[in-house]
Amino acid sequence: MPDTMIFEGKTTNEAIEKGLKELKVSKNDVEIKVIENDEKRSFFNILTPRVVKVEMRLKERKEYNKEEQKDEKQIDREVLEESKKRVEDFLNQFLTKTIGENIEYKCKIEENAIKIVIDEKKADFLIGYRGEALNAMQTILNAIAVKDINEKIRVELDILDYREKRKKALEELAEKLAKSVIRTRKSITLEPMTPYERKIIHTKLQNNTKVKTSSVGEGIHRKVVISLK
Repeated sequence: MPDTMIFEGKTTNEAIEKGLKELKVSKNDVEIKVIENDEKRSFFNILTPRVVKVEMRLKERKEYNKEEQKDEKQIDREVLEESKKRVEDFLNQFLTKTIGENIEYKCKIEENAIKIVIDEKKADFLIGYRGEALNAMQTILNAIAVKDINEKIRVELDILDYREKRKKALEELAEKLAKSVIRTRKSITLEPMTPYERKIIHTKLQNNTKVKTSSVGEGIHRKVVISLK
């Protein structure tokens, strides 16, 4: 599919709505141009069907915040250790209350991040549907890690190797959809994903010579679009 697509309707609004529905985006995500409008018709073509054509082009947006691309300042080790202790204290209490016992897990500091790995099968319910519970838990732990300090400490939580399995599944999905886009010459809009998951799709296809990726939507509704170059 080229960078633009053309949609038809009996009115301008109908053509636009048809395009938005097919692309699965909102008006803010596309540039719209009316390229043919026969609403002012003569007596001689009054019986022919009315057709309005609009051209739509997906806006390309930067997927990642500029701040994320800057080199991170190394955080003081003592600050990291204090944050790690707060996270561990909370996690110990949380796991005991939810599972009924204090299960083992690994927690270590790597650069400016606190990485936590839980391999106990009893904790599998904390992953949730497509990692929703896992992501929510990571957000909570991250808030605890940075409480009362002015540092950007990241908490990376993984349970039963879910992150790696999800990454592999998304990479396979990206390749499969890229082949579909090339075969059908039609763009594909994926379901909303987290920034981490969108990055996996972008990275997997960034060196593909036939397709490109972009992102549309806002917040939790942001999704990846795969289209022909």
